[in-house]
Amino acid sequence: MSESATTAKKRPEFRNINAFTDLTTYRMTPAAWVSILHRASGAIMFILLPFIIWMFDASISSEISFAKFKAAFNIGMLGLPGFIWKLVALALIWAYLHHFMAGLRHLYMDATHRLSNEFGKNTALVTLGLSISLTLVLGAKLFGLY
Repeated sequence: MSESATTAKKRPEFRNINAFTDLTTYRMTPAAWVSILHRASGAIMFILLPFIIWMFDASISSEISFAKFKAAFNIGMLGLPGFIWKLVALALIWAYLHHFMAGLRHLYMDATHRLSNEFGKNTALVTLGLSISLTLVLGAKLFGLY
């Protein structure tokens, strides 16, 4: 063995990660963040499914139900102000956009067999950037900024 190999700093090995000691020093890649957020966005959409069904039903049933639907976002509902309901809708918007784009990313990578680290990092950053920017645009519309 050469002298430089023995004096080189050994990289840490994470075999059994301890959540209290190792996660503070463990740095996840953008692809890991996209993967975790893909699962989280799917869970958010599943949990908010009753809210989605209510929004769809209230928006197409009648003019009166649509007026109640609009009032929930403007005035509030169930003791919560309209701002909270808009935040719930914004979370749903982000979850859908991120889940959709991350799903397209996974389908593209599966179809083309492009599995390099650099390609995974680049597509993960594009996915994060697009989902966040589109959420900001639609959130501005939701909150009446334009």
